[in-house]
Amino acid sequence: MIEELPDDITIDDDLDDVEPVGDEAQLYEHFRVVVDKGQEMMRVDKYLFDRLTNASRNRIQKAAQDGFVMANNKPVKSSYKVKPMDVITIMMDRPRYENEVIPEDIPLNIVYEDKYLMIVNKPAGLVVHPGHGNYHGTLVNAIAWHMKDNPDYDANDPHVGLVHRIDKDTSGLLVIAKTPDAKTNLGIQFFNKTTKRRYRALVWGVMEQDEGTVTGNIGRNPRDRMQMTVLPDDQGKHAVTHYRVLERLGYVTLVECILETGRTHQIRVHMKHIGHVLFNDERYGGHEILKGTHFSKYKQFVNNCFDTCPRQALHAMTLGFVHPATGEEMYFTSEMPDDMTQLIDKWRGYISNRDLE
Repeated sequence: MIEELPDDITIDDDLDDVEPVGDEAQLYEHFRVVVDKGQEMMRVDKYLFDRLTNASRNRIQKAAQDGFVMANNKPVKSSYKVKPMDVITIMMDRPRYENEVIPEDIPLNIVYEDKYLMIVNKPAGLVVHPGHGNYHGTLVNAIAWHMKDNPDYDANDPHVGLVHRIDKDTSGLLVIAKTPDAKTNLGIQFFNKTTKRRYRALVWGVMEQDEGTVTGNIGRNPRDRMQMTVLPDDQGKHAVTHYRVLERLGYVTLVECILETGRTHQIRVHMKHIGHVLFNDERYGGHEILKGTHFSKYKQFVNNCFDTCPRQALHAMTLGFVHPATGEEMYFTSEMPDDMTQLIDKWRGYISNRDLE
């Protein structure tokens, strides 16, 4: 008799804040089964392997070795022989997720990989983490598939996996930790702001200053819960974005943004705060023609630009950190994807062809 247990935690894939992994003494029940009266004696690892989906025997053995497999509320080893009416439970040091991560065969653009970590170049449109109606087809599902033959990697264990996140419609580089130690080390680097993250963005309007810094606490917009916004100093979370102009292109500007902190929608919110909404950022109003002329040719041109890059024009271009095991300085660069490259080329063509006005 298998009892379905209620889930007691949800995953919010909208959060990009990074906190170091802490120790958790409390145990949470993930699975419970009462052994049938007619059950023959059998090793507990084999018994569980026959009843658990998406769990290898090696993983079950490791859980038993760590004291997470119990018979009648006492930890047992893999060799324990289950008996009729035993109560077998798996108790983990983390709550159950609302939805277990299922491995899915989704292509990954892996920039770098070793036994400690992996760097992935995420395309725009791919949700990073299951949640909010996107329980399948995410980057985490793809990583679970890629790692499915690694007995030490559990896609449902928060002590491994994604160290930071980017929005669904933002493209670019992400680091994934394969071991708890690697995730702790990398998480501390993000928390201490020692990582190097540079983004490319196309924003509405011509920036007058060649460079600058936006400082402003970020939190939920009380008037629109789907948006984040800059809040007074006693609210939200501290956030700092540095930017510099790379190219002025008529009524838009190509900028490089350097994150000092990592808050939800940080670049999108900070650029809007200083009057330069990201191009085609629907959530923050960038999908409207915010600058330019009233000529029909210009409107047609901008609409063609929207079609060329049908998402916010934001790319996580570079990522730097210290390798958690070797201490080596690691630095990765990702070229802008085709949609942003074509978008920028269109605006370059526009400023050399003013007959649109």
